[in-house]
Amino acid sequence: MRTLLRHAPMSPGKVEAAWRLAVGPAIARATSVALAGDGTLAVSATAPAWRRELKRSQEVILSRLQDLLGADTVRRMKVEGRTGRA
Repeated sequence: MRTLLRHAPMSPGKVEAAWRLAVGPAIARATSVALAGDGTLAVSATAPAWRRELKRSQEVILSRLQDLLGADTVRRMKVEGRTGRA
């Protein structure tokens, strides 16, 4: 899967697929992600508990994303709140 993701053109779908692999289906359902041009992954979570878990696990998640997408693609994560699914 890593090879497929790394060689596919960058797109929101590619970022979402890597996110789902990195965090698992439960967290993926409770979040949405968007990658900025500077390598910042903005993560929106539906509940404070998910935000706490994401912040606590941030280093592990970032490492997994870098492994899937390449070390220079996602450089940092920014965890934010939101009121519901988009």
